[in-house]
Amino acid sequence: MKRTRHVVFIGALILVLGCNPQQTSFEFVVLPDTQSYMESYPDIYLSQMQWIADNKNRFSFVIHEGDITQNNTEKEWRLAKEGFDMLEAKVPYTFSLGNHDMGSAQGLFADVRNTKKANSYFDLKILKANNNVFASFPEGTVDNLCSKFKIGGYTWLVFSLEFGPRNKTIDWANKLISAHPNAKVIINTHAYLYNDNTLHGGDHWWQPQDYGIGEDSGEESVNNGVQLWNKLVKKHPGILMVFSGHILKSGVGTLISKGDHGNTVYQMLANYQKGVEGSKNGGNGFLRIVKVDLSGQTITVSTYSPWLDAYKEDTAQDFSFENINF
Repeated sequence: MKRTRHVVFIGALILVLGCNPQQTSFEFVVLPDTQSYMESYPDIYLSQMQWIADNKNRFSFVIHEGDITQNNTEKEWRLAKEGFDMLEAKVPYTFSLGNHDMGSAQGLFADVRNTKKANSYFDLKILKANNNVFASFPEGTVDNLCSKFKIGGYTWLVFSLEFGPRNKTIDWANKLISAHPNAKVIINTHAYLYNDNTLHGGDHWWQPQDYGIGEDSGEESVNNGVQLWNKLVKKHPGILMVFSGHILKSGVGTLISKGDHGNTVYQMLANYQKGVEGSKNGGNGFLRIVKVDLSGQTITVSTYSPWLDAYKEDTAQDFSFENINF
């Protein structure tokens, strides 16, 4: 079947000189919430990771949007790590920690910001050695990660921020981005965009403030999508894309906004887990493939399942942003 690409926006970004003509495009994978696979369908998760590893020469990096696990248990973290180990030293990866990846006990999701299990399974030294991670916060943890890539003549910073990023986490990210004023920046965080194509806030369900961590104050205070936009995303001319999951209902959304410097920011929600409308087998292994074409001035998004060897072809799952001046 011939696949049709849907164009959803024509816009302009700030033109930056110095692109390497030897590499004019690259692709990366966005992994939506894998929690249902950890709980009930491990083979589907492992098929995703094996497919990425088998295509190691195709992809520049992998981004996991968070809720890696469903119940934050040793069994599920072992399975999660088994999958990420398939990518080790093959395709650099990064991940956000979702509300299901933290908490004081099984079934208590984000009642407190306890990420000990995640930190026990992922070694920051290995992330730095094999996965282009060069900064983390708080220091010595995997709670928030920043990776650096040199692609197509640009420096790319890829941030993976915790569920409900704290004020102090946002301060860390602001400082790091300001220290790299010419970098192109991708933000990955678990909860940011809602399925109505607006920032997560207002009367929306499942906001960080609705969990136990929402009671924290001061520098520990959590932030929803609206607050993250105002405190971080809109402030920097280099921020290009934002990815998130977490939200049920349709599980998808797209928002295009102008930052304070006139730059365009492309923001995308993708989630296929159990509880999302039409979800089967915890999501049937669907993931996002994002292609950045520097010479063609496009960003294209495809939704593919290695488990089914099939694409989603509706306009919410298969689309392009065009006429981008990188």
